[in-house]
Amino acid sequence: MAEYATVTYPEAEPPDRRFKRIIGNSAALESVLDQVEQVASTDSTVIIEGETGTGKELIAQAIHSSSQRYGRAFIKLSCAAIPLDLLESELFGHEKGAFTGAIAQKIGRFEMADKGTLFLDEVGDIPSALQPKLLRVLQEQEFERLGNGRTHKVDVRLVAATNRDLARMVARSQFRSDLYYRLNVFPILLPALRERRQDIPALVTHFVKLFSHRMGKQVDSVPPETMAAFEWYSWPGNIRELQNMVERAVIFSRDGTLPNPFHKRQNRPFVLSLQEIEDSDRALIVETLERVGWVVGGPRGAAAKLGLKRTTLIARMKRLGISRPIAQEGTEMVAMALESVSWGNTQI
Repeated sequence: MAEYATVTYPEAEPPDRRFKRIIGNSAALESVLDQVEQVASTDSTVIIEGETGTGKELIAQAIHSSSQRYGRAFIKLSCAAIPLDLLESELFGHEKGAFTGAIAQKIGRFEMADKGTLFLDEVGDIPSALQPKLLRVLQEQEFERLGNGRTHKVDVRLVAATNRDLARMVARSQFRSDLYYRLNVFPILLPALRERRQDIPALVTHFVKLFSHRMGKQVDSVPPETMAAFEWYSWPGNIRELQNMVERAVIFSRDGTLPNPFHKRQNRPFVLSLQEIEDSDRALIVETLERVGWVVGGPRGAAAKLGLKRTTLIARMKRLGISRPIAQEGTEMVAMALESVSWGNTQI
């Protein structure tokens, strides 16, 4: 996101309002917020990992808002949105005449964030030539502006974010290992929206109110079938995609009722049929079950991974005809096991 504004707050925010912009109460989200509370009071570096559109910037803001640095600057920079030849200047600043086009002195983001928090989004996109300089400022809290050898000391808490697999990039020599370990002090993994489905109704309601207000429209009703479509969809674009889909639905809304945005786009016929949505959900459930060894319940079971209650997941599996593979005489036979004793044991 190409957003570079400085956000400064006059005083500490009340604890009950630190997470006011974060919508949902699923177990997966609560786990993330618990981690935020654990690390916020420290000055440790945090790296937020997760798919695009999962809300990494909101979590970074929550860390800042819960820290002792609240009331100081919260500076954000998307490393992917800045041309490579300008990123060093954006981070560390430059002096007048440091390079062609440097017509005035520029203060970099680290200097702007002194005594506060710097949020570096898409940190995996930092070019290899800049990585040693980032490592140095993290370790020593000092840097030089381009065109000036004078060392500047800063006191900055770094929160980084990425949707890339940095460990794999390190293994492929695409990212410095020492910088990776310096960033990876306290990793927070954000769940995809498909892993916290029980938060979808609250998110839909929130975005309906937001866009209704912006557009001057009154949308008071979300039909059950429309909400069901939102809950069934796999959301590869996560919360950002959900937000855009709700905005589209509000545009199409009439008589105070939110239409099903999966049924049509402007000037286009059907986008997704109910069968396509169910097929997508079936594939997601089977993939998740296979990944956890067909354990349904418990903190590591498929229900928790999908953000569903155990009973809800079992009901959906029954409705979609999803069966559990059962080994029998050396061969894999598929049999419905939802009602069997094995589904009622302590694994679930």
